[in-house]
Amino acid sequence: MGLLRRYLASMRAFAEPFLHVDMDAFFVEVERLHDPSLIGRPVVVGGTGPRSVVAAASYEARRFGVQSAMPMGEARRRCPQARVVPPHHDRYSKVSDQVFDVLRSFTPLVEGLSVDEAFLDVSGLRLHYDAPAAVGEAIRRRVRGDLGLPCSVGVATTKFLAKLASEDAKPDGLLVVPAGEELAFLHPLPVRRLWGVGEATLAALEALGANTIGDLARLDPSVVSGRLGRAVGTHLHELANGRDPRPVVTDVETKSVSAESTYATDLTDLDEVEAALLRHCDHLAARLRHQGWSGRTVTLKLRFGDFTTLTRSLTPRLPVHRTPELWDAARELLGRIDLAGRGVRLLGVAASGLVPAQDPHQLEMEHPNRRAAADAAEEVRARFGDDAVRPARLVDG
Repeated sequence: MGLLRRYLASMRAFAEPFLHVDMDAFFVEVERLHDPSLIGRPVVVGGTGPRSVVAAASYEARRFGVQSAMPMGEARRRCPQARVVPPHHDRYSKVSDQVFDVLRSFTPLVEGLSVDEAFLDVSGLRLHYDAPAAVGEAIRRRVRGDLGLPCSVGVATTKFLAKLASEDAKPDGLLVVPAGEELAFLHPLPVRRLWGVGEATLAALEALGANTIGDLARLDPSVVSGRLGRAVGTHLHELANGRDPRPVVTDVETKSVSAESTYATDLTDLDEVEAALLRHCDHLAARLRHQGWSGRTVTLKLRFGDFTTLTRSLTPRLPVHRTPELWDAARELLGRIDLAGRGVRLLGVAASGLVPAQDPHQLEMEHPNRRAAADAAEEVRARFGDDAVRPARLVDG
């Protein structure tokens, strides 16, 4: 009977083929892998300066009202007993790659939304699993067993509903929105949970009497479009009625990779600014190396203390991913900006126009010794970690 049941099930398509996998408090949980003393305690990931914000908060800290993007000072006031941990983005990038390797071991139809969440289309797994929920549980077991990390999974007939389901499944759970019950799940929810509803849109919807998603679904579409504009109004009204025809898209390109910081005290000395920029180039090189990219274009972002923000870009002759190459480009871009003694509040560097780092490029004949040194440094870092080799200018003493 077991074989017959499996055979009959394989003849039917999954009614809920979409999964949304969301890692729980991802930055915090990665930090706990490296420091088990953080387990079970309120933890906040972020900087400690007066302008710092919360990058991630554990569920223990969230019970005190701590949230991502909250000023760190406010987070400390709400939860003074929290452990504040500085972010380690290279570490998160490595673990994210491992998470996505697990997801792609189930299906190639994986659409990444960020380092810690993705949509999956599991319709092709009906010969191997009785139901999409079984796929979701198998993924959760693998992520926990292989990586030691919790994740939550939403299962539904559309991508949008799967994402809402994963939010309601947190922390460390799984929730299925069964086919035929979409509106019963969706309509009682507050309208702010629709994708694309920010504060201004929320105010406009509430002015129309739409406090829940069901309220919005019952409005005349022309009334909604008249208030929000045709594109936004139609999109939100469709979602409110459970209609989301988007497939999982697997060829979404990473548009850019960047490294930037906002400083507690404005940088006023040119040497300070250059040292900070070199540090960003080194961090950016590490991220490009871990993700396997080179960038065709390098962009410098600089914000002064008065919040004036400038960006400058250039395209080197060849794609770049090593620290010296990025530093050459960033230093040239910095030279195009008149600092005029103004303090620098934010500084960042990004690589875009990404191409695989292993793609063959025209041989660069200039500075062969410098290229050899950069290659050797990358080999050492690949073997011993990103901090094994650093630019001399960044070494204290």
